[in-house]
Order: sequence, then C-alpha cells, then structure tokens
Amino acid sequence: MTILIKPQSTLALVTIAYAVAFNLPYANLTRIFDYPGILREPAGVVMTLFAERGTELILTWHGFALAGLLLVPFAVALAITPSRMAQRPALAIGAAIAGALAGLAQAFGLWRWVFVVPDLARTYLGDTTSEAGRIAAEQAFTILNLYGGVAIGEHMGQLLTALFVVLMSILQLGERRRLTAIFGFLTAGAIAVGTTEGLAIALGQSGDLFSLFTIIGFLGLTAWLIATGITLLRPAQA
Repeated sequence: MTILIKPQSTLALVTIAYAVAFNLPYANLTRIFDYPGILREPAGVVMTLFAERGTELILTWHGFALAGLLLVPFAVALAITPSRMAQRPALAIGAAIAGALAGLAQAFGLWRWVFVVPDLARTYLGDTTSEAGRIAAEQAFTILNLYGGVAIGEHMGQLLTALFVVLMSILQLGERRRLTAIFGFLTAGAIAVGTTEGLAIALGQSGDLFSLFTIIGFLGLTAWLIATGITLLRPAQA
C-alpha cells in the first residue's frame, strides 16, 4: 500500500523540525561558552575562553551559522505556497525575501566565530605575541564583534527576522489562523525591541533589558514556528 504525504504536511513537519533544530547549537553554546552573556565580556576574556573550548566550540558556531543559512530556503518554502501566491502574492514574496535576507545576515554574522575569531584568539594567546600585539588583537576582535556581530548579525538579522514574522502573521491572519498570527505579532515585537540593545550600547547605555527581550523573542519564535507547523496540518480558511 502506497502512503502519500501531502506537500503541506511535509512543510508542517519541516517547520516543527526547524523550530527545534536551530535551538540545538544555541543550547550547546550556553553550556560550553556561557552564551550570550559572554559576548559582553572584555575581548581578552572572550578569546581566552574561546581558545580553551577548542574544536567543539568552533563546530558549534558553524552549526549555528548553518541553521541561520537554512532560514533562506525555509522562509521561501513557508511563504510562497500556491494558495498564498494566488491570494496575496505581494505579501508572500515580501515574507520570503525578508526571511531569506534574515538568514543571510545571521549566517554572515555568526561565521566570524568560525573563520576569523580562531586566528585572533591564537594571536592573542601566542607565546611570542608582544603586549602591543595582544592589544591589537583585542581591538580587532572588538571591531569585528561590533560590526559583524552587533550590526549585521544581531541588529540587521533580527530586524529582518521580525519583519519576516510580521508578514507571515499577516498572511496567517487572512487565513483565519488568528491565534497563531497574534502570537507572531507579539514575537516580532519582542525581537524588534531586542535589536535596540546594540543601539543602547553604542550610546553608552546598558543593553541588559533589551537583551532580555531578544531572549523572549526567540523563545517566542520557536513556539510560533511550532504553532505554524501545527496549523499547516489543517486546511486554511479563505
């Protein structure tokens, strides 16, 4: 007997799986690298701990970046469905573009830990590195973290993620998936507020409160994706 799996059911399962999968490297980073709190420590402290954790940490960061990159095809598949393209094509395409750009921004930001930071850490901790060399490594790390991490990965990536969730929630609202849509709006709001952390730091203020919104927002994103996957298992209402 042949069992046929509908494309929408497949997309539902993929959505739920992705919600779980992108949390796995994050969870490991909290375990072995005190993430995300470690990001606000002095550069020397971060690079020392980074070097101590070795290969496992680099591979975990690589997995985290790949999870961000997977948002590119996932966002396109989730947003551009036949029914949405027939009913609200502009919103569907906009959501796909926002999600894809969010994935790229986050991957580019995270890959600094894989391809740049290891060399900086080796230089900083090298036996032959002078004091001036260590100071230069600290300055390079700080600039890299502020631009590649805060500006591109966190600020731009999170804003685009919030936009993706908003546009998808508007689509869900039109399909009478109201509870999921409302939860999506709240999630997007929390993520957007969290992006203010980088601006607060640039202004010399504490970003701790905004950091809390980021954590809440991404926990909400996980729950929203799971809810989205579940709702895909039943037909949308026009």
